[in-house]
Amino acid sequence: MGLQKAMVSSKSNEWATPIKFFNYLNSIFNFTLDPCSTHENAKCEKHYTLEDNGLSKSWKNEIVFVNPPYGGHTKEWLEKGQKETENNNATTVFLIVSATDRSYWHENIDRNADEIWFLRGRIKFNDVKTTAPFASAVIIFRPNSKKRLIKFIDFKEYYQKI
Repeated sequence: MGLQKAMVSSKSNEWATPIKFFNYLNSIFNFTLDPCSTHENAKCEKHYTLEDNGLSKSWKNEIVFVNPPYGGHTKEWLEKGQKETENNNATTVFLIVSATDRSYWHENIDRNADEIWFLRGRIKFNDVKTTAPFASAVIIFRPNSKKRLIKFIDFKEYYQKI
């Protein structure tokens, strides 16, 4: 099976965030928790693996970077991030597929996200020779925020142009 087929068919659902892209986001947010990682690709010292089940842990007072596993569970992660932001003072920053046709975009993101950053181009995930077959977005939930921001980001050094 080709790489692109595997990426869209969810045969592998863990795709490590490119370190340069993470470092850019980290320079803005100073992340303290990566709740969906492996020990090998964790972006924060404090992290949870599949076995730890980051959805079941508290994110209280954390600044959380979430690159959820692909394959149909994005809504669960978004709901967890929203709850932790609203109830536990967590700032949650998601790197997800920009799939505005999905119900979670309308139920979770459009109604509740404080910021939506649409990324120009496609991410080239670590150890993969081609870019992802989908566009990505960064979704941000901030505690006690009244701000609503939608922006388009072009990271030329991180992305290949479409």
